[in-house]
Amino acid sequence: MSSNRTPLREAPEPLEANDVATVTVGTIVWAVLFVVQLPFYGWYADHGHTWLIWTCLAGAGLGLIGLKYVTARRAAIRRAAAARGPQGPSAE
Repeated sequence: MSSNRTPLREAPEPLEANDVATVTVGTIVWAVLFVVQLPFYGWYADHGHTWLIWTCLAGAGLGLIGLKYVTARRAAIRRAAAARGPQGPSAE
């Protein structure tokens, strides 16, 4: 088969999701998992599974970084939309 096939139809526009809410929920889940596992640290240490606890902490930390990123992205998208002005049938 040829790798230079033409697409049968155009790709659809990407969907916009509520990224801030998604990252916030994920960060909260990682933080809760970390806190829930802390009382069992001794058991995890005895069995060589402390990495599970630190993975949850890393997930929460990276989630905070991601939250800062998606919040800045949302603000930039809104600024760009405001700079373009209103669009739609009434703006023509």
